Amino acid sequence: MPVTTYDVLGLGAVAVDDLLYVDEFPRPDGKTQVRATARAGGGLAGTALVAAARLGARAAYCGVLDEDDLSAYTLNELRREGVDCGPVVRRAGARPYHSVIIVNRLQPQRCILFSNANVVAPTPADLPESTIAAAQVLFVDHTAGGAAARAAALARRHGRAVVGDIEQAEFSEREAFLESVNHLILNQEMAAGLTGLADPAASAAALLRPGSAAVVVTHGAAGSWWAAPGQPARHQPALSVEVVDTTGCGDVFHGAYAACLAWGGDVPTAVQVATVAAGLKARSSGGRGGIPNRAEVEQRLAAERQGGTTPA
Repeated sequence: MPVTTYDVLGLGAVAVDDLLYVDEFPRPDGKTQVRATARAGGGLAGTALVAAARLGARAAYCGVLDEDDLSAYTLNELRREGVDCGPVVRRAGARPYHSVIIVNRLQPQRCILFSNANVVAPTPADLPESTIAAAQVLFVDHTAGGAAARAAALARRHGRAVVGDIEQAEFSEREAFLESVNHLILNQEMAAGLTGLADPAASAAALLRPGSAAVVVTHGAAGSWWAAPGQPARHQPALSVEVVDTTGCGDVFHGAYAACLAWGGDVPTAVQVATVAAGLKARSSGGRGGIPNRAEVEQRLAAERQGGTTPA
């Protein structure tokens, strides 16, 4: 097996998020005062990689960007967080996603308005097998479509774990994506849409496929349910915290889960670490604000285990 350069290599959405903080969501034909604004890096893959890096993982991003202001901001933010951007491919006109996120300050809710204009997925030539094999864990999301499925298949060929994120029911080469990912993590709404099952435990079990290691279905404050081959689905309670902003919590869950796998953790441990990391992040505003480091996660995880909240 090739020597690994990265703990976690990410392929998928990176974004520039412009956040607007309000006390209530706007009503049709109404007005709502903006109480504060902020700009931050975001995206499913981008934030997952930042979470992995803050936990101490060697993280890298492989995507397609240009030299425009949004691309420059994205890469600067990733590098500032310690994410290696060496695998990024430069292509004229390519841009990250651009989102306007309306955050209700009085209730932990958000509304995301996004543009995918000029977002470009990698081609097979942009994904050399040597780059994919250099990662202990590959993270892919649905936005990369066929490129994600190809990269995942290459990673599996080298015995790597592949963590997948889906936030859209229909996308290019969905079945190939689901077949090639062996750690699928998705929210209950998406799991129900894919399976027709409202029960998260049942939907987690239904999404298992040949070669799956685990399926994790997250359900906000209700926690998450995960299923593995030959085992009944198990429940992981959410972390009890004072929630300020849930933006990015799902992405943090993915990144922390992937980092834990890279360090040799099993599925139950990865779910626990991801739950704590996502919960701690929810205490702060912004998609990446408040993402904890490894010491913070381990300290809180130890406290939860001692208190009997988290299974040992």
